[in-house]
Amino acid sequence: MAKIATSKGLGTLIRDERKNQGLTQEQLAGLTGVGVRFVRELEAGKESCQLGRALQVAAALGLTVSVSSRRETPR
Repeated sequence: MAKIATSKGLGTLIRDERKNQGLTQEQLAGLTGVGVRFVRELEAGKESCQLGRALQVAAALGLTVSVSSRRETPR
């Protein structure tokens, strides 16, 4: 599981997965109902991208997002 700590890291993960699936930014935008500009900005790591839409794009690519506390011990 990849650990993401920045918006740039999330953007890179989404871009890599999109490319691995052979999708263009335009195709991904069409699948998720967001604009191409949003996909470009998300992949570039723009910090002000809307979280809900970012999660929508991640889910469309089959990615899941998980959050854990620093207090939790790894199992």
